[in-house]
Amino acid sequence: MAKAMAIVLMRMTFARYLLASVCALACDFLVFMAMSRAGLWPMGAAAGGYCAGLLVHWLLSVRFVFLRDADASPAQCAGFALSALAGLAVTTVLVGGLTAIGLPPATAKALAVPVSFLAVYAIRRYGVFARA
Repeated sequence: MAKAMAIVLMRMTFARYLLASVCALACDFLVFMAMSRAGLWPMGAAAGGYCAGLLVHWLLSVRFVFLRDADASPAQCAGFALSALAGLAVTTVLVGGLTAIGLPPATAKALAVPVSFLAVYAIRRYGVFARA
């Protein structure tokens, strides 16, 4: 019974995380496309978009995804930031590499998103916001 309940709660957390990620990704892509159209090189636009989406994701994560009775601790803030740096690195390296081999920036960004998403989710779910 406890195992079944844990599975349901984990799925609900993942669903909330996915919804927060969709909102953050919308912000990310809007900023990315605006920076790209303004002439910024693809890796810079990818980093700028990622940072804008990160702010949206933080706000949603601490209030909606990983429900807590208390405010986020300084350790959670630091862990969230470090996980974001990991996601930023994955995103910028993939966008840079994929555009270097000839893919359009938007396509490269779209391919980088699921890789970054899964890596960062795992870090946050099982590290940053793990229940003590």
